[in-house]
Amino acid sequence: MPTNTNDGSLNRLNDVLQKSLSGTIVLPQNPTADAVAAATALYLSLNKAGKSVSLACSSKVGFNLTGVDKIQSQLTTSGDNLVISFPYAEGSIDKVDYNIKGEHFNLIIAPRQGYPKLDPKQVKYTYTGGSLDFIIIIDSPTLNSLGPIYTENEKQFQGKEIVNIDRHLTNSFYGTINYVNKTSSSISELIFKLVQNLGIELDRDIATNLYAGISSATNNFSSYSVTADTFDTVARLLRLGAIKKTIQKPNLGGTRGFPSQPMTRPFNPPPLNSFGGGFNEVPDTITPIEDVEKEPRGAQGSTPQDWLKPKIFKGGSGGLV
Repeated sequence: MPTNTNDGSLNRLNDVLQKSLSGTIVLPQNPTADAVAAATALYLSLNKAGKSVSLACSSKVGFNLTGVDKIQSQLTTSGDNLVISFPYAEGSIDKVDYNIKGEHFNLIIAPRQGYPKLDPKQVKYTYTGGSLDFIIIIDSPTLNSLGPIYTENEKQFQGKEIVNIDRHLTNSFYGTINYVNKTSSSISELIFKLVQNLGIELDRDIATNLYAGISSATNNFSSYSVTADTFDTVARLLRLGAIKKTIQKPNLGGTRGFPSQPMTRPFNPPPLNSFGGGFNEVPDTITPIEDVEKEPRGAQGSTPQDWLKPKIFKGGSGGLV
């Protein structure tokens, strides 16, 4: 019967992970930075605890977090069978052979004439033939949120211990264990509590991923979902050596938004003398100062003789005298 309470979920999940040896952590299509940070931190923690765990996501993930390079595009199971994978074009291989020299087994892959030789940097190694004890699903309200990893491998999900770790309001509690907190600030905060409950010691890489995930999900700790518990978690991560860094999002080609510099037209002010009465307006004639000083007083209108006499107001007849 599915477990829905968080305390019960943590205890049940602790029991399952303690008894299990192998499993996988699956991300939804187009995961958020918080989801990737949480998944990689959990991956690093379980590997540190000696578990055989893989990471899977239907979408390509390119965040600058430790462990992102371990994310595969398909569901893989651990086992004893070594699988060697590399890019292949139809008709590009002429033959595959092997030989044994001393204590070394050599696999020989000969390209067909006209095709490039195999690049060792593109060769990947995985194991298969084993079985999954558990599947941990991160930040997915439904199984269909996983995309092709689920829709093309539904049988591998049947009969497995499905651990549903999420905070979406629309989560349908599809797991056999549901560690769902719809008021949590981030998935990374939930993973921190889980790792602490498992008794796994967090190193700098794990702490840094979780710190970056919480920071990204809360818009640098400014969202309304941030609580005192969130700040307490962040403080613990910093004490564990978390490095403050911003998660760089994958470059999807091109940017949108405002241009870096505003598009402005140069402003050319009109000349001052273009307006009537401007400062640069030149009078028609200029009188030299010498001629001004020679002008007789009163030449342009004389001052009245009674100008300096006191004026008396008479109330009877009115007026000034």
